[in-house]
Amino acid sequence: MGSSVVMSSKQKVYQGVLQKIRQYIDHQHLMPGDKLPSERELADTLQAGRSSVREALRAMELLGLIETRRGEGTFLSTYRPYETVELLSSFILKEARTRKDLFLAKKILEKEAAKLAFSRIDGQDLDKLEHLLHDSLMGPTDRHVAFFKYLFAKSENLLLARVWQLMEEFSHTINKLYYNKVFYIELVQLYSTKNYQLIEPLFDSFAIVDDQME
Repeated sequence: MGSSVVMSSKQKVYQGVLQKIRQYIDHQHLMPGDKLPSERELADTLQAGRSSVREALRAMELLGLIETRRGEGTFLSTYRPYETVELLSSFILKEARTRKDLFLAKKILEKEAAKLAFSRIDGQDLDKLEHLLHDSLMGPTDRHVAFFKYLFAKSENLLLARVWQLMEEFSHTINKLYYNKVFYIELVQLYSTKNYQLIEPLFDSFAIVDDQME
């Protein structure tokens, strides 16, 4: 119970910082191509925590609303409407039901990527996936992300991969999500035995492990 209260507070802070950055851009009359202040300067100006500002900027960059140029700084993007970030953050971080919707939608995308990748997985790919599963330096969340990044790359659908990456990044501001390790082992086994029909039932039989972040 205590964790859900903390998470709710974290969501409000995160949403609040996004809104403050939006207001700052409006009040400063910043235009596409204009430079944003540094992370530290924004935190001072908006009276917000550095970590919250960092998360908000990362979400905006994933949406294509800002771009970071090495050695130059962060700039307002020239090709995406700023309003998108408010719409998405309000939907994703609003309440328990919409968080649940996010996790389910992410699982559906992961299932489709696993199916799309099926015909493109060869022996070398199986070795790489096996290596990921037995990498002792990886925690369960890192393993999940690395595993599905590989499958999304094999699916050769860049748009699907982009949407999944966005959902993955947003979900990390709420919870750490992954499957039981047996799931990944069994999925690799299905690729190895060329058993396409059992991919969907495998996803349906495993629930997402939901580690609440502090």
